[in-house]
Amino acid sequence: MTRLPSLTLACSAAFALSACGFRLAGSDHLPPALARPYLSVKNPYTDFAREFEHELKSAGALLEPGRQDATATIEVTKDLVEQRTLAVSARNIPTDYELTYTVTFAVHGPDSELMAPQTITLSKDYSFGENVLLAKEHEADILRAQMARDLVGMAMHRLTRLK
Repeated sequence: MTRLPSLTLACSAAFALSACGFRLAGSDHLPPALARPYLSVKNPYTDFAREFEHELKSAGALLEPGRQDATATIEVTKDLVEQRTLAVSARNIPTDYELTYTVTFAVHGPDSELMAPQTITLSKDYSFGENVLLAKEHEADILRAQMARDLVGMAMHRLTRLK
């Protein structure tokens, strides 16, 4: 008998969330033009390229191995991570860095441009300590991977708005 109130509460919560337009992050559907895209990247092993391919597949896209059978081509023309020194110690040792991740992509249909080149950039700062060199290098790797995931999320959002 105690299951009925909890079941009723769960159903009520589900109805309330669906009525207000709630959707899980990343649950937007790709437009029909991107049903079978060809993903053109210069380096398929970057954090962004791997995450972008994964997210496209998760969104229901069937990636084509060549342009000839694709419904559209998603061309990533820039996938660049830059590190810049922000501050140095009195001994001229870097103490703060800035990581900048920049991505540029465009979408081309069989006979027209569906989305003009889009450039997205994210920057993050992190401190550096020579006493914890390995930990700080690992922190930079984690930041770069997180920035790639964030950039993919932004790119996917733009792709779902494609008409």
